[in-house]
Amino acid sequence: MSWTFPHCPDANNWTIDWRTLETEFDWLRSLADCPQDPRYHAEGNVLVHTKLVCEALVALPKWRALPVTERSVLFVAALLHDVAKPASTLIETDGAISSKGHVLQGAKMAQQILWDLQVPFREREAVVALVKYGSLPLWFWDKPNPEKAVIKTSQIIRCDMLSLLAEADVWGRYCDDQPQLLERIAFFREYAQENQCFHQPRTFRSNHSRFIYFQKENGNADYAAYDDTRFEVVMMSGLPGAGKDTWIQENIPDWAVISLDELRNTMKIAPDEDQGAVVNAAKALAKDYMRTGKSFVWNATNISRQLRGSLIRQFANYQAKIRIVYLEAPWEELLKRNRDRSAKLPEKVLYKMKNRLEVPDITEAQVVDWIVQ
Repeated sequence: MSWTFPHCPDANNWTIDWRTLETEFDWLRSLADCPQDPRYHAEGNVLVHTKLVCEALVALPKWRALPVTERSVLFVAALLHDVAKPASTLIETDGAISSKGHVLQGAKMAQQILWDLQVPFREREAVVALVKYGSLPLWFWDKPNPEKAVIKTSQIIRCDMLSLLAEADVWGRYCDDQPQLLERIAFFREYAQENQCFHQPRTFRSNHSRFIYFQKENGNADYAAYDDTRFEVVMMSGLPGAGKDTWIQENIPDWAVISLDELRNTMKIAPDEDQGAVVNAAKALAKDYMRTGKSFVWNATNISRQLRGSLIRQFANYQAKIRIVYLEAPWEELLKRNRDRSAKLPEKVLYKMKNRLEVPDITEAQVVDWIVQ
């Protein structure tokens, strides 16, 4: 099934209806009040730049040739690629203008905006990835390991789509180094093609080989890693009320479950209190299972990539095969389920967790399942 952004230009009319877009989206209007450094953006404020980027994208023959869903995803990413600049822009005493951190903050904002607009999960996360990695074609060669940076990104979002967004971004700015920036994008395209990850994710010899590649600092993408795993850990992930307990009961009812919620209840520790003792108790249980090679479920929200990563490294050290199961339900449904729970969370806590959510991606484990209602 294809998804179309209602305001995305199409073959019937390639014109962008800016009047309607600015009327409907306050986050778009706010870009007009955000200045940019004229050394890099002589075209003017962020709204002027965003409009030029979108117009440049729509004019690209390669964009017009894409399927309708991919055109919509790229168009929305162009609209949102600088959405966090108003919140992150600083004007220094010498007049210099900077917007440090706007990319990561912009990816978070894009996720929330599109979630509220009820954009389908896969398309929403594709836009988020484009916003997050949109500048990679310009700067990938400056990374400590350019090959790994490009291959990793290809697992999350297609590099050909990234290059189209980056090209539109460059055409949408007035700067002295525009020719050099376009050359970098051409180099990125060649590099991604050489690494077999331009139109599709780089393939690996096995799921375990892929996992080992991203766990090591300097791995070889062609290496066929020996699978020495002895047992499996299923790591649940998702906001409270997403259905993690139900999924476990319906799919792996006989597995041992380490539930942080149950440990909190047993230890009489509230969710807003220090969780150190709860986590330590859970890790102690996990170590007992892992020493004997027993598969188990780690049942918690696990919404932070950093937290998931620290746990996954510990599990992998015991030769575990890790499967992440991410569950998501509509936001209004999550709020309703929370209100119906006996141990409900304050809604402000849920909103904070939603803002911190980092959806798992395939580079984190041997297997990742996304189950979205």
